[in-house]
Amino acid sequence: MMIHRIDHVGVIVNDLSAAKEFFLDFGLKVQGEWEMEGELMDQVFGLNDVKVACVGLGTPDGQAWIELIKFYMPSDEKDIQQPFANTLGIRHVAFAVEDIEAVVAKLKKKGTEIFCEIQYYKDSYKLCYCRGPEGIILELAERIK
Repeated sequence: MMIHRIDHVGVIVNDLSAAKEFFLDFGLKVQGEWEMEGELMDQVFGLNDVKVACVGLGTPDGQAWIELIKFYMPSDEKDIQQPFANTLGIRHVAFAVEDIEAVVAKLKKKGTEIFCEIQYYKDSYKLCYCRGPEGIILELAERIK
């Protein structure tokens, strides 16, 4: 057995078009859009009467995907949770960026919640955490050359 790579990360959202717009503006590119339902999806997700819409968004280099998934059925009964950086479970998606100052300024201008000002990790990275749509935590990292 051999693992080749992480194929994608699935992110469940309530407002698919707003999340798609955020990530397009952030710099990702739509790789595909589709809807799925039926017995196969019920089995895959372990739920009943599944109907979903998906948008696959990739990085410009084609190395990573985020799959935004909107469940039409069954819907989640809870409101969107706003986790903290230390909440158990998968907690953030990290992006390698160029010109982190410009990225953070653009996000701030659009009203994105920024956890802190840009921080330096040793002499190797500039880092910043922010909260994207529906509570999704993003880590921005620029390698210092």
